[in-house]
Amino acid sequence: MKLNIDLLKKISETPGAPGFEERIRKLVISEIDPLVDEWYIDNIGNLIAVRKGSSDKKLMVTAHMDEISFIVTHIEDDGFIRFHPLGGFDPKTLTAQRVVVHGKQDLIGVMGSKPIHIMKPEERTKAPLITDYYIDMGMSKAELEKFISIGDPITRERELIEIGECINAKSLDNRVSVFILIETLKELAKLELPYNLYAVFTVQEEVGIRGVSPATHAIQPDFGINLDVTIAYDTPGAQAWEVITKLGKGTAIKIADGSVICDTRMVKFMKYMAEKHGIAWQPEIMVAGGTDTAGLQRSGKGGSISGGISIPTRHIHSVIEMAHKNDVIDSIRLLKNCVLELDKFDWSHQ
Repeated sequence: MKLNIDLLKKISETPGAPGFEERIRKLVISEIDPLVDEWYIDNIGNLIAVRKGSSDKKLMVTAHMDEISFIVTHIEDDGFIRFHPLGGFDPKTLTAQRVVVHGKQDLIGVMGSKPIHIMKPEERTKAPLITDYYIDMGMSKAELEKFISIGDPITRERELIEIGECINAKSLDNRVSVFILIETLKELAKLELPYNLYAVFTVQEEVGIRGVSPATHAIQPDFGINLDVTIAYDTPGAQAWEVITKLGKGTAIKIADGSVICDTRMVKFMKYMAEKHGIAWQPEIMVAGGTDTAGLQRSGKGGSISGGISIPTRHIHSVIEMAHKNDVIDSIRLLKNCVLELDKFDWSHQ
């Protein structure tokens, strides 16, 4: 399998701040429309695509569309923008970055902060705060307000590139999963499915897994699989017990994170499918953080048998997120085979 890098690049670079997912949702619709029996958008903005299966059981597969972003909160008298983050940021990753403010038209701005040349000695060694930064738009307040208003979303500006055996871009969290779900739908397009498949591209995950819960409540799935990135801390200075996953060692099967303990039956099923089909995999346990897996597992009546397929990623929540091409391919292969053989596993409590 060869990755469609052009599509992944387009998905990564299309803006979609939490609560402002219109553009990325429109792009996804254009890709999935010929691949599914129907699709619709729920009240909160989730895109729900349905492939009918040969029985009434339901499998819900989720990938969140939103990306960590910002929102305009104030415009200074001299035209500089103050902002609030939408999602978790390490402030030091904001230094010297370009952003796009989405108002009446898209405008480029740059993250600015106090120059090091005039910092006091104690300031030079202090970890930066979000409030230390402002956005320089290069224009006066009067000119800026022709295009930008309080409440406009702001996304980060960075193109996707291929680097070695990897892809490097902003917002691989979670656009690589959006890509994987689209590509899996393509792989399944002409195949009969055992269960009804609900491919759900969720909203507002980065601000508290908000979109997945109403979708799960409405669909009431029997089974759930969430797609998201996970930390690959396989870099200099990492202790063996801190690594979590490594790039190029296969897709990751989620066991637990800070918000969920995956159903042991789903974990066993995914491991079995990976080994059966010769798919490289590695276990994932994160002691903090959470994904849509939690809402997928708990939001339906009686819960669902849920787990996660995670894509090892370095430099998460920065504009240089990196994933290995083979891990992306392995994730597509694992998801495809799980969908096709979900009815062949003993799901009774052991």
